[in-house]
Amino acid sequence: MARSTATDPPADLLGPVQGEVSWFCCGTAWGPCSSTGKGACGTCNSGSLQHAWPNTSDACWAITRPDSCGVSLSRRTCGFRHRITALCTGTSVVTAIADCGPQTDLFCGERSCCGATCASNRLIDLTPAAYSQIASLSSGLRPVEISTA
Repeated sequence: MARSTATDPPADLLGPVQGEVSWFCCGTAWGPCSSTGKGACGTCNSGSLQHAWPNTSDACWAITRPDSCGVSLSRRTCGFRHRITALCTGTSVVTAIADCGPQTDLFCGERSCCGATCASNRLIDLTPAAYSQIASLSSGLRPVEISTA
């Protein structure tokens, strides 16, 4: 699909992308999280297998700007499912979009590693329930591969 300018959000995820994953709290209290808002989709809960994606809408894209870090991410809306695979262990979890985020442009060049396996740029935030499926919450950041489920 042709884009009119380099800043247009991409329409399709052509293949898996590698980046960093972090975790965030939303919805009802769960684990380390107290109650908070339900996210951009209105369905986010810390105890559910969900995530925040930087390209859920034009408004979200305008805030998160992963293209500022040289990363093209497809437009995916509330409920779309991604598979997140930890590059350190090979474990994966399938989660659904429930919020907009992370603000990728604030983390351009940030890098997390486990041994010699590394990834750069914070591209996805998981709920604590989802993050704990692939890594310990105390690790904070992990290198992952993100693909469609």
